[in-house]
Amino acid sequence: MVCIVSMAAIFSPLSSNIYFPALDDVSKSLNVSMTLTTLTITIYMIVQGLAPTFWGSLSDALGRRPVFIGTFVVYLVANIALAESKNYGELMAFRALQAAGSAATISIGAGVIGDITTSAERGSLVGIFGGVRMLGQGIGPVFGGLLTQYLGYRSIFWFLTILGGVSLVSILVLLPETLRPIAGNGTVKLHGLHRPLLYHFTSQPGVIEGAEPGSTKAKVTWRTVCAPLKFLAEKDVFITLFFGSIVYTVWSMVTSSTTDLFSEVYGLSSLEVGLTFLGNGFGCMSGSYLVGYLMDYNHRVTESEYCDKHGYPAGTRINLKSHSDFPIEVARMRNTWWITAIFIVTTAVYGVSLRTHVAVPIILQYFIAFCATGIFTINSALVIDLYPGASASATAVNNLMRCLIGAAGVAAVQPILEALGADYTFVLLAGITLVMVPLLWIEDRWGPGWRHARERRLKAQIQ
Repeated sequence: MVCIVSMAAIFSPLSSNIYFPALDDVSKSLNVSMTLTTLTITIYMIVQGLAPTFWGSLSDALGRRPVFIGTFVVYLVANIALAESKNYGELMAFRALQAAGSAATISIGAGVIGDITTSAERGSLVGIFGGVRMLGQGIGPVFGGLLTQYLGYRSIFWFLTILGGVSLVSILVLLPETLRPIAGNGTVKLHGLHRPLLYHFTSQPGVIEGAEPGSTKAKVTWRTVCAPLKFLAEKDVFITLFFGSIVYTVWSMVTSSTTDLFSEVYGLSSLEVGLTFLGNGFGCMSGSYLVGYLMDYNHRVTESEYCDKHGYPAGTRINLKSHSDFPIEVARMRNTWWITAIFIVTTAVYGVSLRTHVAVPIILQYFIAFCATGIFTINSALVIDLYPGASASATAVNNLMRCLIGAAGVAAVQPILEALGADYTFVLLAGITLVMVPLLWIEDRWGPGWRHARERRLKAQIQ
């Protein structure tokens, strides 16, 4: 199940990154400037941020499976339209529609993981989810460079159409509904669109006759659609998301400027530019996998400390459902400090590295991507922990803040590079990240108190 949603979620980063090596060709084909061409990345990121807020809240109300299917239909239509687009306006419009279809796969996939796991199990699965998803960061630009070099940039969108169709079929056939108000803990018999085609030929495993879900399904209203935005009013959630958004923006500015910088400085072709993204891609994959498993290890360490403090037997498994005072913020954030330090240093020297052999900035991109993705993985797990009952909506808000701030950064990177040059641009970005580091200390220090206050407030509202 995790593999299916992870492969589905690959389309959000893949659709963005596969396009990077084609930017120069798109600019020449449509006779527009590189600044305007870069705006097609910006519009993608804006919609990538906005769409999951809508889709995520729908999936928390209607179920994961129907919304997954709907988003993929939108995605396939957008790719066919992009392949046939004739001018810059059409390209912009259908890039937005493409983002609307692909972006929600991340929040819905995170929702599935939130449905089927506890906080003790979640770290490694979130890491796997992120690692498979980030495969798009590694292979996307390579395929984009190959397709652009030999078949033209429009072939990219036909390629995505075929892959998207395969993923949609796998969801239709194999993925069952996981939303607990519909499926319970897997013992409730599924019907209609919530039931995968496979269950029409084999019996549904784990079904208990007469089993009912333990909670009531939410209704879809404008209030439920906009409900995820309320998470931004929670101090601990906002701080976590804002710091992650700054890191995401800096990383996005590094990757989105790669095509123009490497083409200009090193004179690379579309295919060669695509290959330079391998450092970034492998950094994303390894960062997500490694940090995911480190989070599980850190959770066990924090469990042990908690058991010693409260007199529980060694080896007792602790999670937020059974022990609301468990310091989940400490468990998740143990690795954030050293990851952030490496991210700042490698970003600061990245601009200067463009004066050296091409291998040096590629290696630095690996470390920048490793650290950025590690921080994203920690943030994703923590946000799901803070709102386990609405994990898709919480992840959608995470995506919203990251993509909107990131879109502003991507739109600004070309003018900043022209004004300051690469050396000072990336020193500036490292400095901005450094200024945000105190937010980590604030979350570590006061986050648990804010979470407990929110839990008491919500219990009082229910009573």
